[in-house]
Amino acid sequence: MTYFRRGKHSVPGNLDKSRDRLAQTGGMVRGGLARHSRQALAITALAGVSAFGLIAGAANANDNDSTPAGDAKAITNVATVDALAERQYIAEDASRYQRSTPVETTTTKPTTTPPKKPTVTKPKPATVKTAPKPAAAPRPAWLIPMKGAQVTSCFGQRWGVLHAGIDFAMPAGTPIRAVGAGTVVSAGWAYSGYGISVVVDHHNGYLTHYAHMSQDKVSVGDEVKAGDILGLEGSTGDSTGPHLHFEVHKGMWNQINPDGWLADRGIQTSC
Repeated sequence: MTYFRRGKHSVPGNLDKSRDRLAQTGGMVRGGLARHSRQALAITALAGVSAFGLIAGAANANDNDSTPAGDAKAITNVATVDALAERQYIAEDASRYQRSTPVETTTTKPTTTPPKKPTVTKPKPATVKTAPKPAAAPRPAWLIPMKGAQVTSCFGQRWGVLHAGIDFAMPAGTPIRAVGAGTVVSAGWAYSGYGISVVVDHHNGYLTHYAHMSQDKVSVGDEVKAGDILGLEGSTGDSTGPHLHFEVHKGMWNQINPDGWLADRGIQTSC
């Protein structure tokens, strides 16, 4: 590079020469620093600004400034400005690249594994073997109407009149039970002299009649089994005291001796 001396204002043509030399110098600097088209444009603009600064300096300087040192200082200023401009452009270009490139941020939630509950093994209760309950004995098909009762009168003639049944005596209110399964065909004050009574049809040609009750506990049409309560002992109708008058009918109003009929079914009386 050829350094030049700035001419004095009094010398005709020196200013024009200075301008030409500065333009040449700016072109050389721009050519050396250009890396690509955008950098070359920025450096050229800055070189032009520097050239105009030098021209203005040349117009205002006095005659004593036209020295080789002054020329070197001017060139140094131009190079420094161009270098700074290049660094600034590179920094701005990097900044634009960073702004235009989105930064992907991945937020990963921390994975938390819940603690496992401790396994608690409950002890099995000890199995206590119990003796099986004895099976209930099946109910007999036929039973005495008042268990443990005293027989006060049997079937037969009494005071010249047929006593057509057996009398069982217990305290008043004692339950009276059906001797066997059947259907209730009569209940309440149904027959003269019998008071409150109940008649059960056993569906085998025989009926049983329970008289002088203080209260009946069944109704006509009820199905009963042996041992079911039919009513309570009393002294209603033609009676001299609390007792059960029990009759067996082979067909209605055909009374037979209950003692033999009960004996045939495993029931013993004292008659």
